[in-house]
Amino acid sequence: MKKWWCLISVCMIFIVGFSQQVIPVTTDRTTSLVFPFPILHIDRGTRDILVQEVKESDNIVLLKAGCRSFHPTNLSVLTSDGSVYSFLISYDSLPPSLVHKISVQLKASVETYANGIIDNPSFIRHIYDHSWDVYAQVTGIYIKEEMMYYQLTIFNNSPINYDIDFTRFYTRDRVKSKRTASQEIELHPDYISGNTRLVKSGSSTVIVAAIKKFTIPDRKDFIIEIGEKNGGRNLRMRVRNKDLLRTKILPDLK
Repeated sequence: MKKWWCLISVCMIFIVGFSQQVIPVTTDRTTSLVFPFPILHIDRGTRDILVQEVKESDNIVLLKAGCRSFHPTNLSVLTSDGSVYSFLISYDSLPPSLVHKISVQLKASVETYANGIIDNPSFIRHIYDHSWDVYAQVTGIYIKEEMMYYQLTIFNNSPINYDIDFTRFYTRDRVKSKRTASQEIELHPDYISGNTRLVKSGSSTVIVAAIKKFTIPDRKDFIIEIGEKNGGRNLRMRVRNKDLLRTKILPDLK
């Protein structure tokens, strides 16, 4: 079982990344680790450290040294957002700190922000497209550090389900002549939250795409395109630099 968990941990570290820091512990004082998300699993390198979860709070781990002057070992913690945190645990008779608040990892924060925006009220209404009673609209644009978040709402007022084939984000030249070829540059989201597969008849869905921050070069358009699977109700929305000025800054996660 331990070998299986170690293999999973290694795989997830390559997927979501990890942050490692040294945590000193002692035998007669308790050290607390406070995580930003509920804890799913804990693995300790050796029995030289004592580990206890707090029943009243699912995001706290309590640590003590099981013996004095043990060799440094490791502690791995899996949290509910899919992140793996790895720590080096060492012995210190007088730890400088007994409470460690663990920061959200970068990828986890992107996912957390994207998921948190899903239910935000609309504050942009003029960027939209429609085709045969299916409407798409950019309802919000947000930014946090190096990442921008585009909130998209799709309304299906038709009697036929809308199966989403793709959602594309790209910049292209602003073509003024039919004889001029337009160059497209694809922008790949770091993360997309929400229902990206199906909008049932008479319903709506919200998608949030996290894309590294950018501004739109002169003589280019930023296009958000949503395509229907086995259908022709494709939707295309154009975002301009003046629209980016309406971007809201997201607060720090607590």
